[in-house]
Amino acid sequence: FLPTTEADHYYHSLLSQTPWRQDQLNFGGKAVPIPRLQAWYGDKDSRYGYSGLALSPLPWTPLLEELKQRIEQCSGSEFNSVLLNYYRTGQDSVAWHSDDEKELGHDPVIASLSLGATRRFELKHRFRKNIKSFCDLSHGSLIVMGKGVQQNWQHQIPKQPGSEGARINLTFRRIIKA
Repeated sequence: FLPTTEADHYYHSLLSQTPWRQDQLNFGGKAVPIPRLQAWYGDKDSRYGYSGLALSPLPWTPLLEELKQRIEQCSGSEFNSVLLNYYRTGQDSVAWHSDDEKELGHDPVIASLSLGATRRFELKHRFRKNIKSFCDLSHGSLIVMGKGVQQNWQHQIPKQPGSEGARINLTFRRIIKA
């Protein structure tokens, strides 16, 4: 999606300009740090929550607005928010999940831009557990999870010990106002 020089520019700009934070989730009454850093941006009323975590958006930056417009043009979808995840090493990850929170509506489209180190993206069918797939998301790549994906599939970025370098992932979403 992005040539290497552009992907390098976005990666270094986002790495240095983003107010990264490490949130915590509660599991069995115990606070556990999320195994990655993140930041939530979007329209002022695009609040989002998952696993008991409530996120209020930071205002769009010119750089994020630029990426949003390019991805909207490519995907044919409109987005009003983006979750940035910073995977510092191969030990940072996101577990199996579907982006199926009520704020995303019945059948959301999610556009995911990868910058930095290549990481494995895995999919498994939610109902037919023997159906699995994966791809390696490289620097500058874009994957659009269209209609039906969140209803029928789960995805993850597993831990990859020995994976070289850091990765920033931007997942563009459309928050539905109730």
